[in-house]
Order: sequence, then structure tokens, then C-alpha cells
Amino acid sequence: MADVSQFRRCSRPGCGKPAVATLTYAYAESTAVVGPLAATSEPHSWDLCEHHAEKITAPLGWELLRVDDITIDDDDDDLTALAKAVREAVRHPSGLVADSPATEYRSSHPAHNAKQGTDRNATKDASQRSGKGERGHLRLVSSDED
Repeated sequence: MADVSQFRRCSRPGCGKPAVATLTYAYAESTAVVGPLAATSEPHSWDLCEHHAEKITAPLGWELLRVDDITIDDDDDDLTALAKAVREAVRHPSGLVADSPATEYRSSHPAHNAKQGTDRNATKDASQRSGKGERGHLRLVSSDED
């Protein structure tokens, strides 16, 4: 097998050029940032070739920042490693918390009852048959003025 160098390509449709920059959006600040190519491909970021990185514009009302170089201190390396570890822990939960048991889904829609071959009235749940309806999240509160 031939040694093939792996590189990331521009995210723009139809462009296969090698990526040299990464575009990210800071939604809270209404800012688009074009900076050096990120070390890893992240969701919600777009890798751009040189041409597209130069031509990109920010959405109307947004600010576009261009960052040529990012220097990382040794202290930042530790912080970055910690952030990466936290992200990995979130992606791969430990499984120590038991999942809640699955509840059976019931529909009162006639199409669902027809598929099951049951009568809609026969599938009423016990709380409806006993006259006690399921308690909703809203309730009537009487006024003390009466």
C-alpha cells in the first residue's frame, strides 16, 4: 500500500483544495473568526482553503476577525488537555447511573389502534377507567375572595 499523506480539505462545496484555515462562529458575540487550521476537525467549525479563507465574509450585522497566528503557552497546554479530557468524558459516559426503564408508548389515534387490531375504548388505561384522569401540569386554583 502506498504511503498517502492525509490532509483536510476545504469545507466549501465543490472545493477539494487543502484546508489552511478554520472558520468558527461565536454566536453569543455575533462574531465569525477565521484563524489557523485547527489541530483537529471540530463540529460547528469549517476548514477553508487559502482562497475561501481570504474571500469569506461575515453575516450581516456580524463582525469578522482574522487571526494570523495563535501562540499557546505551556500553561495553556495543560488547560487544553483538561478541556479535551472533559469533552471525552461527556462523550463516553461511565454508565454508573442506571437508565430509567422504558415506558410503553400508547396512542389513542385510530390509525394506531387499527394496526393493533384493538378497539379504541378497550385500550383506555386504568386511570381513565377508574374515573381518575392523569394529573396534568396545570391545575385550577380557587380564589380566596369567594
